[in-house]
Amino acid sequence: MRRTEILQEIRKMRFEELYSGWQAGKLSQEEAASVLGVCSRTFRRQICRYEEEGLEGLSDKRLTQASHRRAPVDEVMKLGDRYCRSYRGWNVKHFYSWYVRDGGKRSYTWVKNTLQRQGEVPKLKKKGVHRRKRERSPLPGMMLHQDGSSHEWVPGKKWDLIVTMDDATNEHYNVFFVDEEGTASSFQGVQDVILKKGLFSTIYTDRGSHYWFTPKEGGKVSKTQLTQFGRALQQLGIVMIPAYSPEARGRSERMFRTHQDRLVKELALHNITTMEAANRYIKKVYLPAYNKEFKQKSLEEGTAFVPWVGAHIEDILCEQHERTVTPDNCVSFEGMTLQIPPDKYRCHYVRARVKIHHYRDGSLAIFHGPRKLADYDAKGQLKKTKKEKAA
Repeated sequence: MRRTEILQEIRKMRFEELYSGWQAGKLSQEEAASVLGVCSRTFRRQICRYEEEGLEGLSDKRLTQASHRRAPVDEVMKLGDRYCRSYRGWNVKHFYSWYVRDGGKRSYTWVKNTLQRQGEVPKLKKKGVHRRKRERSPLPGMMLHQDGSSHEWVPGKKWDLIVTMDDATNEHYNVFFVDEEGTASSFQGVQDVILKKGLFSTIYTDRGSHYWFTPKEGGKVSKTQLTQFGRALQQLGIVMIPAYSPEARGRSERMFRTHQDRLVKELALHNITTMEAANRYIKKVYLPAYNKEFKQKSLEEGTAFVPWVGAHIEDILCEQHERTVTPDNCVSFEGMTLQIPPDKYRCHYVRARVKIHHYRDGSLAIFHGPRKLADYDAKGQLKKTKKEKAA
């Protein structure tokens, strides 16, 4: 039974109850009509039909009588046969233009619905919601975008281009190639901005695994379970904003299309085939020229950047891992054993919780609270201090 028929039966049952109440003097016609959601005049008409024909008098004739405007069955079948015979595979809009040329009188919607009901053309997915253009941030430093693009920038070599740009002005603060986008490249982009411009307010990124932890694939990101990048920016007081669709990163996507068109041609023009040479060219030639052409004036005068007055920004923008010191004052990290040297502050650090800082160049350091205990090279060998070198 169709939904309209079910609702009609419910209305009939409700009318019978109200009619009985009105007959018993418990309800006035106005009160009964109000419950039914009609005016008292309509209720009186329904009483007349009910007393003359019973419940059938309350039936909606539109549910049982065919509309005089409904197309005849032979016309419907003829339309389907015509599409199958000569126009199979055409989209409805294309077919409809020929249908009208040949004297067809029905609307486009009727033709489309008829072919879809017959299974000749598939139903398309519902269109996305209407999106409004997001205005740029009013001041530089209020929001930055960071993203990467994997592309064959030079023949036979696929690199990732990392870009950190300002939402307010479209200015690119840094652009560089890496073998693979990840935590280290994201740290590098942010560190360059902070050292040159200062601390910014927010950063807009995709939902890459180095930016966010996503508990459920395709779902929302976790705001409590942080990645190394998320932990570092939280420590700096910078808010991260995740993008949930390519449209949300429209400016970044359009910007990368420009780079993939221009930068590839410029590198080929100068016969640049190595990453080191490409990064030098970007820094000295391409980036200044790009900013000069595409940088826009911010909506308001001023800046939202806050000068960086701290020291050792690299100790924040690095990977940090907690470890427990073993009885021989060593810490294990990625297959290496890091020996903690003796110092004047403690007799030993056995069972102490320490943090290992893993820097972008591969070097390491061990911290106990705010105090650095030792520095190590990428192979885990203890670096000598200035006093040890002098001795």
